Amino acid sequence: MRRLYFLMPDIAATQELVKELLLSHVDEHHIHVVAKEGTPMEELPEANLFQKSDFVPAIERGLTVGAATGLICGLVAMTLPATGVIIGGGAVLFITAAGTGVGGLMSSLVGVGLPNSRLEKFEERINAGEVLVLVDVKRRRVDEIQELVRKHHPEADIQGTEPLSPPFP
Repeated sequence: MRRLYFLMPDIAATQELVKELLLSHVDEHHIHVVAKEGTPMEELPEANLFQKSDFVPAIERGLTVGAATGLICGLVAMTLPATGVIIGGGAVLFITAAGTGVGGLMSSLVGVGLPNSRLEKFEERINAGEVLVLVDVKRRRVDEIQELVRKHHPEADIQGTEPLSPPFP
């Protein structure tokens, strides 16, 4: 999956774009709209917590760091004979899994309270009244969707694509 970014000049143009995306068989839950606080969104698919916060990048980092920390702690505990307890591979695996869980949990709690770092570059334009549309599509449809937007919405500012990781719907 890839995430496409489009800046639209106003809500009316955004509504037209969303209608065309839906007619092009883009599922509504793959379209996310971000507008200035207090903007009436009508029936537009508003971005949720996963898109507006740093939750996903934070949990990715937390899982990675937690797993690495747990693995190192397990290996260190296995090599220390002073404890009098013999630690085997199962215990190392358990400690690694525990580290992964704790790291993911702690980082997600922090990330959910932070604004999405990927959306920071659009913040000024959103606050000026423009509307950001995020569209998640399969890699093979990226060119098709961008061409649709270019053809039908010359006022749209295409801001590029990025891989969607993890691929949440």
